[in-house]
Order: sequence, then structure tokens, then C-alpha cells
Amino acid sequence: MRKIPSLANRIVDDFASHGSPARAAAEKAYLKSQLDHLGVGVPKVRAIVRAAVKARPELGRDELVAAVQVLWRHRLHEARLAAVELLCDHVELLGAADLALVETMIRGANTWAFVDPLATVVAGGLVEQFPALTRSLDRWSRDDDFWIRRAAMLALLVPMRRGAGDFARFARYADAMLDEKEFFIRKAIGWVLREVARKRPALVFDWLAPRAPRASGVTMREAVKYLSAAQRAKLVSKRSKR
Repeated sequence: MRKIPSLANRIVDDFASHGSPARAAAEKAYLKSQLDHLGVGVPKVRAIVRAAVKARPELGRDELVAAVQVLWRHRLHEARLAAVELLCDHVELLGAADLALVETMIRGANTWAFVDPLATVVAGGLVEQFPALTRSLDRWSRDDDFWIRRAAMLALLVPMRRGAGDFARFARYADAMLDEKEFFIRKAIGWVLREVARKRPALVFDWLAPRAPRASGVTMREAVKYLSAAQRAKLVSKRSKR
């Protein structure tokens, strides 16, 4: 009887016929990646992952985590992306203890392309299911690894984008990181503020107003996108006085 390939092996095998050397070279350069790249686009990676899962209608937590771990150990960019996509698609199968796996992956990611979905969708989804995990986010927000600090803020993003969520916790994290020079921290603060401002511009303005002199240009450019012209002008005037 022919052996059925594991979920991870089936996914990696299916990448072979969909790569583009030109795309691989461009993507590797853009991401400054140390991994091997086949040049399979994100939509195709997602399609391959979902087709492989569809062939396993009884997928459970153990098989999911095993496949993710195998894919994440791979030196192929697309394999690691597949690991991220598997978790994003099946957060509901995970338990609170699986945040440790997510943290390990974020620490080894070295790129926003993996960190951001792991933080917003997977870590964020787990925190919504298991609110006690905010204690882990508190620890992340003080970590030496800036990707972990970024993830602490982004894990709070999705419910805030809906007009709910824990803005006070994000505000504490962001205030502590506001003076940092790291671009990916500055960008994350601005990104979250921008998304909150879609539904609650006054909240963002009131938080930013006393901090405008401290906020970087990157943070401000993102944060003010959905504020009114009058609000933006007031923030600019506060920055000009620093």
C-alpha cells in the first residue's frame, strides 16, 4: 500500500511546480532573507496549504502542531510561510499552552512577513480565547528582542480594529516604546494607532497629543492617516515646538 505523505511533506512537495526563479531572487532580496526561496507567491502558498488540509478533514491539534514544527524547521521560505498559514487558518485548534510555540517561531522569524501574521492572527486569536495570556504579552512588551516587543502590540490589534479591545494595555506598551529608534517598533505603534483611528479617532488624538513631541515621523505618518485635518494640524504644531 502506498504510504500517504505527511501533511508537511505534501505541502512542500506541491511547491516544486509553482516556483519562479525571478520572483525568488526578488523576494529574497526584498526580505533580506537568509532562507532558500522558490518564488511561490503568497496566494499560491495559501491555496496549496488549504488543499492539503482539505484532504485531511479530521485534522486535529496534534497533527497541526506536528506539521507546523516540521515546516518551521525547513530552510525553505515557503515552508515556513506554510507553517504560519496553517496556524492562522486553525487557531481554534490551539490551546493556551501553544502560545509558547508561537513565541518560539517569532523569535526565529527575523522578518515582518512571518512575525506580523503570527502576532496579529495567531497570538491575538489565542489571547482573545484565553484572556489570561495577556500576562505573556506583558512579558513580551519588555523583551530584549524587538520582534517580540512588536508582537506584543500587534497581538492586540484585531479586536481594536473592530472598535473594541484593550487600548489601555496597548497604550502602556506603546508609551514605553515610543522613544525607541528601531523602525519596526515605530512602525508598529503607528500602524495600531492608524487602525484604531478608523473607528475612534478622538481616542487616538487624545493619546497622541501629549506625546507628539516624542513620537517619530514614522509613527506620526501612520497614526494620523484617519484623523481630521484639524486634528492633524494640532499634532503637527505640537511637534514643531519640540
